[in-house]
Amino acid sequence: MADGDGAAASRNLTEHSAGGGEKGLPRRGKSSSGRTLNTAQIPLVASHPEVYEPCDDSFALVDALLSDKAQLLALQPRLCMEVGCGSGYVITSLAIMLRQLASGTQYLATDINKHAAETTQATLEAHGVHADVMVTDIVSGLEKRLAGMIDVVVINPPYVPTPDEEIGCKGIASSWAGGLNGRQVIDRILPAVREILSERGWLYMVTLEDNDPSDICHLMSEMGYTSRVVLKRCTEEESLFVLKFWRDPHTGTNASPKSPKSESWFSQLPFKSLWHKGS
Repeated sequence: MADGDGAAASRNLTEHSAGGGEKGLPRRGKSSSGRTLNTAQIPLVASHPEVYEPCDDSFALVDALLSDKAQLLALQPRLCMEVGCGSGYVITSLAIMLRQLASGTQYLATDINKHAAETTQATLEAHGVHADVMVTDIVSGLEKRLAGMIDVVVINPPYVPTPDEEIGCKGIASSWAGGLNGRQVIDRILPAVREILSERGWLYMVTLEDNDPSDICHLMSEMGYTSRVVLKRCTEEESLFVLKFWRDPHTGTNASPKSPKSESWFSQLPFKSLWHKGS
């Protein structure tokens, strides 16, 4: 992305404003009960005391996906993935949105918290949709097998500025602890996701104003991606941005490997063993 595109991305950070939200967990909103039939239904979303529940940031990400639903259907993604699936609300909502695709889109989800993996599986089953759920840190252990294969990645990362020692905490704290400026986990996620995105792949990610989303856009531009703000939402305590990234067609470098035509690789991945072993 050229410098002019980066400036445009920065200007876009002031657009698409929407209000709402109440206080809840550290800088991360409170859950709401009213959602549409195009998304996972809150009463059917499983819960666990050590798993982050759907909150304002979760709803912002799903609303951004809804606003892009026509484009997502036109993309006809073969493989979608959520990194940090938590309760399973987002990946389940995405599967419901794309349910009408006849191409048989498949879904993956990862979380470092084993309780989150179990909760996500329960949420998926309650809505009659399927995804392979793995316990792993971001995409650790999957990079080579998934290189250049994922068409849509959705992420609501740990973005809350916290002391560095909170990084890597187990349980629910892993869903929000982002270290200095809330960027330590995000800055690990970006290059990992770049490796697994297909050449036509899209990344949707929630960020906080404190994370310096314009700098995130700049970092992604250096990797060959352009960006836009799909949605901005202001709550009582924070300003949330949902950013969308896709490969800049004018950039001929930094391309991910092309997806193989054969789809037999999917059934060969040891997803269940990864979950049971907690790898």
